[in-house]
Amino acid sequence: MSLINTPVPAFKATAFHNGKFVPVTEQSFRGKWSVVCFYPADFTFVCPTELGDLADHYTEFQRLGVEVYGVSTDTHFTHKAWHDSSDTIAKVRYPLIGDPNHQLASFFQVLITEGEDAGLALRGTFVIDPEGRIKTIEVHDNGIGRDAQETLRRVKAAQYVAAHPGEVCPAKWSEGALTLKPSLDLVGKI
Repeated sequence: MSLINTPVPAFKATAFHNGKFVPVTEQSFRGKWSVVCFYPADFTFVCPTELGDLADHYTEFQRLGVEVYGVSTDTHFTHKAWHDSSDTIAKVRYPLIGDPNHQLASFFQVLITEGEDAGLALRGTFVIDPEGRIKTIEVHDNGIGRDAQETLRRVKAAQYVAAHPGEVCPAKWSEGALTLKPSLDLVGKI
């Protein structure tokens, strides 16, 4: 079953955010747009490049009214240690959620359950609307890094569609580009 348009269920977790340990629940995803980025583990190789890329674009996410959350199955203590020891992760100003009990990775269907990586998360990116419903899903093999600009494009498309009922964003849509209004007149004409 697809997670698209399903609400994030009740959960309690702790994040490392701006030098503090803070609680995070499903209510944290309400009232604003959210991007939740799962990654396999702290102190690894591709993960800091992705989290650093998100950090480099964080101001733009904030301008769009979006909070970003990084999530791995590490603890919030490990997130703090990584933040304190890595120049790249020191740039991160968004919450890093610890999910050592796998509640979030299980719900979002990114938990690896077999093999040598069992207990880690796949690279999964989820855009969540202000009602707490999942609007986009992107899941990668752990050897394939993501691009924050593509995530921004998907957020903008999701926000546009939410604000303009009856319109849809075609392939390669970017902010300011034309959209489509599905109708009988368009059938076979695109």
